[in-house]
This record gives sequence, C-alpha cells and structure tokens, in this order.
Amino acid sequence: MKISKHKNDAGEEGFKMTPDDPEDLWIAYKLISPGDTVTASTFRKVKRESSGRNSTAERVKLELGIQVEVVPDNYIVGSVLRIGGKNITENDHVSLGAYHTLEIDFKRAFVLTKKVWDSLALEELEQASDPGASADLAVVLMQEGLAHIMKVGKSVTITCATIETSIPRKHGPSVKGYESALSTFFERVLQAFLQHVDFSIVKCAVIASPGFTRDQFHKHLLLEAERKQLRPIIENKSRMILVHSSSGYKHSLSEVLDDKEIMSKIKDTRAAKEVRALQEFFSMMSNEANRACYGPKHVEVAHDKNAVQTLLITDELYRNADVKERQKYVDFVESVKDSGGTVHVFSSLHVSGEQLAQITGIAAILRFPLPELDDIEM
Repeated sequence: MKISKHKNDAGEEGFKMTPDDPEDLWIAYKLISPGDTVTASTFRKVKRESSGRNSTAERVKLELGIQVEVVPDNYIVGSVLRIGGKNITENDHVSLGAYHTLEIDFKRAFVLTKKVWDSLALEELEQASDPGASADLAVVLMQEGLAHIMKVGKSVTITCATIETSIPRKHGPSVKGYESALSTFFERVLQAFLQHVDFSIVKCAVIASPGFTRDQFHKHLLLEAERKQLRPIIENKSRMILVHSSSGYKHSLSEVLDDKEIMSKIKDTRAAKEVRALQEFFSMMSNEANRACYGPKHVEVAHDKNAVQTLLITDELYRNADVKERQKYVDFVESVKDSGGTVHVFSSLHVSGEQLAQITGIAAILRFPLPELDDIEM
C-alpha cells in the first residue's frame, strides 16, 4: 500500500493511502473506525430537471469527505471496501449531513483522518507500507470435489478462490466418470493456483488434505508444469509442502498452521509469531494453569501485580466505537510494554485472532503463578 502524510484545510493530520491488493483493503478496514474522516473520489446520481415533468439522472464524479458512522457487515464485496457516513464536504450535489457510501478499491487513493492516531494505528500503517511483510504463505486446502486457495498474510487470512466440483463414486460402473471428474477438478484448482500464488512474495505453498488427495493433486501439478512448461511451478517445486488436514474446509487451516515444518518456513513472520504465542498460551493453560489467564478482569489484575509476561489481544477491542473504551485498551497495551512485557495484537480477520476472540479476545502468559485469580469473577 502506498502511504503518505496529508494535512487537510483544518490542519488535521491524516494519511493518503492507495490500496494495491486485497490485503490492503483489509488493512484499511482495520484502520477505519466510527468518527474518523475518509475523503475519496466518488460518484453520485444527480437528477437533472428538463422541460415538463420529465427529469433525467446522471452520474457525477466528485471529491467527497464523510464522517464515518459505520463500516457495514458486507464491508468488502469483491475487491471493494464500503464505508458509510455523513457528508462533511460542501458541494453542489450532496448536501451537508446527507448520508453517503464511499467505495474504495484498488489503485483508488483515499485520505484517512483521525482525531487521535494511537500506537496501534501507527503500527498498522508502518507494517502496511512494508511490501516485504505481505502474504507469507499460500495454502491449498482440499478434499475430493472441494478446494480453498488461501493466503495467510501478516495480519489476515484471505480466501482467494473456492473450487467445487461434483465427483461421482470411485467404484463400480461410474469409475471412468470419477477419473474424468477428478482430473477436471484438479485442472480448475491448478488454474486458480497459478492465478493467485506469486512465489516472488510467498515463502512457501502448502497443499493439505485428508487421504491421498494432496498427493494426487501434487502429481497432477508437476506433470502439467512439465508438459506446459509452467516456470513458476517448476522453479519453486521445492517450496511446496504436503501436509495432512482433516478436511478441505476453512476451519482446517488451524491444523495446517500447527505443522512444525510449515512453522519453520515462516518462523520470522508476524502470523507465525502470533500462532506460536497462542500455542504457548494454550499449552500453559493445560500444564501450568496458574501461569495463564484470560478475560479483561483477570488480565488487568495480573498486570497490576506486574505478572504479565506476554499479552495476547485482538484488534477488535481497539475498534470499539466508544473512544474511552478504545483508549483504555491502547493505554493498557502501552503499560504492559513499559513494564517489560511482550504484546501480540491479533487480527480478528486472521485464523489465530478468531481463536483468541472465542476466549474474550484478551489473554496473558504470566511471569509467575497467580492461583488467587481463580477467586475473582470474570
């Protein structure tokens, strides 16, 4: 994402951003909160009066600034980020205070202005401007007739393609139909793989499935690469890893990220560090329960006793529309860092962040046991 500083007419500081790929839209989504100001070029239908009762409408391009009220549930549709709010820019076509939805897509610049740029937002900006930190891992999760091609980035997991094909039974008179359908399925997965996996960015590509589906697809991949001279696959076949998963559904991604060989390949990436931290937390909960806690109250008490060694927190807690609540968590994170603790901020859009969100979104690994936390109500 291209990022540069920007100052508006009122002297408020913001940043001009130009998304380059789908992950940049996720980053923009995480940065934008209710109360912020977003300015971008947009189109608005304007009615033109003509003679008699007839009137016509035309699309007019204009620069519009809105004060964000909501980022809708369907905030990303295809490759477009939608943001709703009230117009704060005087112009001839949209009245002040009128509701408008801005659409942000690839290569279209927008300016984001906040009343306060807290440390989390500034950290996200710094990471977003580093192209080398982008999608570290490509994953093909599959089973017969179903495949998901996913990118695991520094802060999000993106599903690039879903391939579904009806596969007849393997045995009996339909066996020829089975082989033909499976070959068609593998070819569709191969084409999606070529379209979405860029080995100049990803460190490795994982093919995961139950049974032998991954082996069959891998064989198809290499044979077709030789036959069609697909250089990206031929030159990077050593960077493909085959692992077991219980299914081809998205929830099996967490199993893939637990694999030691994969973790060693992406050990220096932010996503891997977060997965390791979460694994360590769950391990501590199982083996030394008094050295792990979760929930705002328990973690806060542990910090008051200077016991927090590693804090795990989801960015969802920072996206609270209540500015005081948001600032409380920002200050808490800074306080943990100042006391020598390590902080991992998990994206709610990443598989590890989803797991953390299931246990309140905040957890901690402690420097020493605190059995008294069991007596405190959550």
